[in-house]
Amino acid sequence: MGIGEVQATTVDFNSLIPALNARQFDIVCAGMNITPKRCAQAAFSIPDYSARTAFLVPAGNPQQVRTFADLVTKDLTVAVLSAAVEQGYAADSGVPRRHIQVFGDQNALLQAVTAGRTYCASLTDISLKWLMRQHEGVPVEVTPGFIPIINGQPVVSAGGFVFRQADTDLRQAFDTQLRALPHNGRWVQIAAPFGFSAANLPGDLTTAQLCGTG
Repeated sequence: MGIGEVQATTVDFNSLIPALNARQFDIVCAGMNITPKRCAQAAFSIPDYSARTAFLVPAGNPQQVRTFADLVTKDLTVAVLSAAVEQGYAADSGVPRRHIQVFGDQNALLQAVTAGRTYCASLTDISLKWLMRQHEGVPVEVTPGFIPIINGQPVVSAGGFVFRQADTDLRQAFDTQLRALPHNGRWVQIAAPFGFSAANLPGDLTTAQLCGTG
């Protein structure tokens, strides 16, 4: 795109879209799921990745939790990231709100599980595996990834980069470059060190589908 310098800043996840719209920065690059609610607040790139939901649990997973339904039947507490989609998945699956604990960052999720404040934490399988690699030796594990079923329908998790709705030219120029990466092999090359593989490519998913407009 001819951009020679990129300035990066770390922002709490639940502040990303408000700060974007307040013009504190121009693009959100945070693995943000594309959802109809977020699409009403900002504009998303083409889907960049697809991922499954998983749980971070104590080693051995003594309660054998595999889905949100298991949390309901076993009356267990889950930690979620503030403003992340897993909070809604848990609530919509019937997990009582008193059993959903919200934290500000991924390390706090890990600490909640290891300290026994919650039984598990929920995030994408990719993020949780990456978190485990940063804390080798901690007695936790990541459950197999799954697709949540909400109101009888599977919920596909796919995300992208986020722009202000008025910045159409910037988003379209970005999409042009992003669209080429899977075809020339660069996407897997860039993302593989962070736990992604070709299985996480979004395939034929479109932003309109994920936003509920197409």
